[in-house]
Amino acid sequence: MAREQLPSIALENATLYFRNFSGTAGTYNAAGQRNFCVLLPEDVAEQLQKDGWNIRRLPENDDGTPGAPYTQIKVNFKTAPTKQPPDIQIISSRGKTRLNEDTVHILDWADIDSVDLIINPYEWSVNQNTGRKGYVKSMYVKIHENEFEAKYYDIPQAPDSTVSKIGGCGNCETCDGSGACSHQ
Repeated sequence: MAREQLPSIALENATLYFRNFSGTAGTYNAAGQRNFCVLLPEDVAEQLQKDGWNIRRLPENDDGTPGAPYTQIKVNFKTAPTKQPPDIQIISSRGKTRLNEDTVHILDWADIDSVDLIINPYEWSVNQNTGRKGYVKSMYVKIHENEFEAKYYDIPQAPDSTVSKIGGCGNCETCDGSGACSHQ
């Protein structure tokens, strides 16, 4: 029996929490499971909860009001229900850069200005329990650039191997990295 195609959910200017694009194992995460949580507007959270999504809330605010609602979104490059990898792109003054399974981890610590996100819902059923969870279909992440990035943008990146040549062998202050040092 074919699964019902559920409509995608689009969130503009989304806020991401608990980012684990690298899939690092932790208290609430098995190794290799890439995911993050996204804050939801109240009306969207209410509707998703009615539709079977697991909606949680951040701790209540200092003034006693309830914390913002959120849900976990999975990032799956291999076995996403759509069988297509997510289209995740970072946006900077240099243009768009598509991230893949090997590069998406940079979002764990990126300084993010804004995120536009399309989520593919997936209906699951295990041991007579059912619900819905979300997978990234596409995501555009605008990166915050500091005041020096534009200044140094045109300078090419040096290969990693040249770093050891700066200042020589690292064992003395007399060599210049030319290979003439007895420490190399």
